[in-house]
Amino acid sequence: SSKKTMEINPENGIMEELRKRADADANDKSVRDLVLLLFETALLTSGFSLDDPNTFAARIHRMLKLGLNIDDDDAAAADDDADMPALDDAAAEESKMEEVD
Repeated sequence: SSKKTMEINPENGIMEELRKRADADANDKSVRDLVLLLFETALLTSGFSLDDPNTFAARIHRMLKLGLNIDDDDAAAADDDADMPALDDAAAEESKMEEVD
């Protein structure tokens, strides 16, 4: 395994803002997520793979929700299975599509 070295420019706007937010609240989960995203994207762009891509994806989704001002309660309501069609309906719809072909 190659040695991983991440060089950081402390004068970069992203780094300055992360530093300010971390100084304001060292326990801010969004700051932690952003720092880890910065590291993981650096890994990916350097040709390395992630140990846990699912955690990376979950972190991305949290940041998207944050950027879109979506509460976790709103997201849970959107994910409700009540809006999903029954599996039998989906199978029937698929067979109709096959008949058209």
